[in-house]
Amino acid sequence: MKHEVELRLQAWVDGQLPVHEADEVARLIETDAEARALLTELKHTRAALAGHEDSITLPESREFYWSKIARAIEREQPKAQAVETSWLQHFRRLFIPAGALAALLLIGMLAGRQTASSNVPYELSDLVADSDTFTFTDEANGTTLIWFSYPVENELAQPDDSDIL
Repeated sequence: MKHEVELRLQAWVDGQLPVHEADEVARLIETDAEARALLTELKHTRAALAGHEDSITLPESREFYWSKIARAIEREQPKAQAVETSWLQHFRRLFIPAGALAALLLIGMLAGRQTASSNVPYELSDLVADSDTFTFTDEANGTTLIWFSYPVENELAQPDDSDIL
């Protein structure tokens, strides 16, 4: 059975259907066994609940009671909307997220710079005991070069007697 038909049966049991729809539901009950079974179940459920409902009596009419609640809600809403925000709250609302974003960008840039500088495929060092030599290491090519800034001792580098004063 469709959910729409079940709702119409419930409305019929509660007496909430217009006359022409109530006549349609009555014809449906006469022809459909499943509708009759649901009608019986709804009537039994209604009877079971009717005995256990608390009856609450209000000192005023129902409309007046609900209008008091509506007025109380309306009184509270302007108070919530009329709360003034100071310039400090505006400052916090705008600049704290902007400052956090700037800090994250700065950290990202510094981390990127450090990563980029650590991926250099070569190294130039002069940490040798002799300050006139430099060592160049290129790990990408697997090459190490040593540069001597003074001439190596050989027959070309031997001073002539004519050079001496």
